[in-house]
Amino acid sequence: MIGIIIELIFSWLLLKFIAKGDLSVLGFKPNSTRLMHWSIGFLLAAGICTLYHILTTAFINNTWILNKQLTFSATLISSWWVLKSVLFEELLFRGALLYLAIEKCGMTKACLLSAACFGIYHWFSYNAFGNPFQMAIIFVMTAIFGWMLALSFAKTKSLYLPIGLHLGWNLFNIIIFSNGPLGRQLFVKANESHLEGIPSLLVFLFQIFALPLLLYGYFKLKSRK
Repeated sequence: MIGIIIELIFSWLLLKFIAKGDLSVLGFKPNSTRLMHWSIGFLLAAGICTLYHILTTAFINNTWILNKQLTFSATLISSWWVLKSVLFEELLFRGALLYLAIEKCGMTKACLLSAACFGIYHWFSYNAFGNPFQMAIIFVMTAIFGWMLALSFAKTKSLYLPIGLHLGWNLFNIIIFSNGPLGRQLFVKANESHLEGIPSLLVFLFQIFALPLLLYGYFKLKSRK
């Protein structure tokens, strides 16, 4: 939480002395449109993430089972950790720095730069250094996700949509389906069987591209109205 407070102070200083503005340019103040964007982002990400994890067990002798050892208090602690990590990353990569980059470089270049930084950042969080193949996979996956989040901020001029998307994915990926640094959470796989070959590749590509393509379609649809 201290890191988030420091980010807000640093963001305020950057915006005040470089853009002659304040934190309001990040779209913090809630209104009906922003709350709708948050809801759309959260539901889209949660739905795609759920479908992805179902697909990982749908064509093999495996299934998802409830982790009966998980307590309610442990779930709250894990959820709080996810929320803090999402807010920290959004303020860092889609906050004042992205706003200033858009002002200086334009939306396209700024979003690509933000996406690249997001991808490199995850080399550290996944401790992937020394394995070029793993580094490449991590960069592609997280950079595409980061581009989607950056575009969400740029198009809506608010953090609500990127936070909704990011929180929806991370909450379901890490807490609901136990796929993250917190270990076994709400649902766990019944056994170690996993997809192989072409089905594995297709599900992997679905994980990477389904949500960004849906969001891109959403923005295209909105632009026609």
